[in-house]
Amino acid sequence: MEVNSVELVHRTRGPLVECIHRGHIAVVDSEGSVIRSIGDPQYITFARSAAKPLQANPVIASGAAERFGFTESEIALVCSSHNGEPHHIEGVRSILAKIGLDESYLQCGEHAPLHPPSAKSLRNEGKKPGAIHNTCSGKHSGMLALARHIGASLDDYKRPEHPVQRMMRETVSSFAGLRPEAILLGTDGCGVPVFGMPIASLAAAYARFGAAIADSNERAQACRTIRSAIQAHPEMIAGEDRFDTALIRGTQGKLIGKMGADGVFAVAYPKLRLGFCLKIEDGSLTALYPAVAEALKQLGWVNEQEFQSIAEFHTVTIRNWGKDKVGVTKPVFRFD
Repeated sequence: MEVNSVELVHRTRGPLVECIHRGHIAVVDSEGSVIRSIGDPQYITFARSAAKPLQANPVIASGAAERFGFTESEIALVCSSHNGEPHHIEGVRSILAKIGLDESYLQCGEHAPLHPPSAKSLRNEGKKPGAIHNTCSGKHSGMLALARHIGASLDDYKRPEHPVQRMMRETVSSFAGLRPEAILLGTDGCGVPVFGMPIASLAAAYARFGAAIADSNERAQACRTIRSAIQAHPEMIAGEDRFDTALIRGTQGKLIGKMGADGVFAVAYPKLRLGFCLKIEDGSLTALYPAVAEALKQLGWVNEQEFQSIAEFHTVTIRNWGKDKVGVTKPVFRFD
């Protein structure tokens, strides 16, 4: 029987609810059992960038990161959807230099830094954005490192049939508890394969990642390495004024969360061996963070002090061009 989505977030303007954002939530343990849900835990969506910490696993497990001497901050950057702040760009350049390449090898496409001051600085210098400023350049530098390490071609690493992409698909499917052929493939905004699966499977993958449960010692150790890197360097996973960084920093690494484009967010709670995934059905990022913050509060995954570190994302004031308050974006759901 099909389960309908649930109203998660309302955007009000004056006396009216102007927009309703519906979605689904799944909380899953490391055995793959759904322990809490809202809407349909089997709702299928693309993981988008929420898959990045999982995709980073073969970069570590293969020995590539160790061979090229990646630092913890660089490992965190491989998992990132970064802002394009100076330390992000420096980190990607450092990774590329260590593997003997330059940014011309990046195939993620070009866009301005997501961080407005960094984008303004680039404009003021009369420079155009390059692929290195792409929010996914950290992931792509990791893919190039893995290709270099295994002796695979560098000019077509985006192809689904490329050894790097096959390794990443197999790794993600293993953590999700799915056969590789059961994962639906699309193309992400940065040009590489993106993985479609039920949100419960992505939540299970995060539970196993957080608990360092894998089908080999190398993968399990890679989980611990990645987790430690993200906990130590939350500024690399996203950046200034970003929810992901605020969540990891505010919980002192107790929770590891990663957004994905079009309204996806996944969280690992390593100590409890649990994973969480939320999908806003219409893809709204405006609605995503209020919903995630409220869900974590209701689940008891954040205490009051930790909640305050993400409170600005929970209930968001809507202002007009004259700076007047005209409405609010707020979560409206309750777990049963």
